[in-house]
Amino acid sequence: MLPKYEVLQQLQQSKVVAVIRGNNQAEAVAISEAAIKGGFHAIEVTYTTPNASDVIKILNKENALVGAGTVLDAETARDALLHGAKFIVSPHFSEEISKVCNRYAVPYLPGCLTIKEMVTAYEYGCDVIKLFPANNFESSFIKAVNGPLPHVRIMPTGGIHVNNFTQWLDDGAFAVGIGSDLTKAFKEDGAQGVMEQCKKYLSKI
Repeated sequence: MLPKYEVLQQLQQSKVVAVIRGNNQAEAVAISEAAIKGGFHAIEVTYTTPNASDVIKILNKENALVGAGTVLDAETARDALLHGAKFIVSPHFSEEISKVCNRYAVPYLPGCLTIKEMVTAYEYGCDVIKLFPANNFESSFIKAVNGPLPHVRIMPTGGIHVNNFTQWLDDGAFAVGIGSDLTKAFKEDGAQGVMEQCKKYLSKI
């Protein structure tokens, strides 16, 4: 297992995390593999995807950092870790999930919207906060948070797309999570569409 700091370092270096929501296991694997071939190195498989744990296990054979998303409870977090997830993401903050992740030295990125939630998450050992849904905010929100909390690192997710993600990165985002762009590309043009969309992102970094 990779040390926690190495996982965080890889996430930050990747800059873009592909958030995968498949209608079924095969679709999730196909989108993920296309994203990896397109140059993305960080994949977040959401637990809204059927058989998400099996998707994670399959993707661990690829040259990518694979984590679990939409993790709502400690039981799901442990299931994801047992299947090889290198990081855990949830749409909310959970004390129980943080305990499981801390126990196994795995990064936990909880969804937070308020300063109070962010401070609480940091008190429970979270190193990066997921701002979700980010489309409710301007990218300048990160600088506003880093005024009183300069140590807080934020990964915006939700409403991030190829035309605005660099602004978030320029304004201090740790990384960004994107998903709907890839899902749409897959529905329109299959794996080739996903690869081309990934290259559009990477060309702007």
